[in-house]
Amino acid sequence: MTNSSSSSSSLSMDLDDSPETRIQRLIMENPVIIFTRSSCCMCHVMKNLISTIGVNPTVIHLDDEEISALPSSTTPAPAAFIGGTCIGGLDSLVSLHVTGHLVPKLLQVGALSV
Repeated sequence: MTNSSSSSSSLSMDLDDSPETRIQRLIMENPVIIFTRSSCCMCHVMKNLISTIGVNPTVIHLDDEEISALPSSTTPAPAAFIGGTCIGGLDSLVSLHVTGHLVPKLLQVGALSV
């Protein structure tokens, strides 16, 4: 598990914890987090979209075993979580943005200020 970009939140990692426990902790500690594989171009697009709005998401690179530990295993990496809730992959993020629901969601979790 590699943290490539971090918001101001501290990432408390205990290597004795299971991948599921560490991932759940990261989701709860970070208002906006993207889990991805290291060779995923969609993660870059997700991060750029969120950054353009004014939020610096935390991006965590997972290996193949850790990917299966994501709480929403039906959403393959990259998977974005906002306020502890899985919003899905790139299609879902773009859909939220296009319909005007992304910014209010980011405001609601305190990741973006007015």
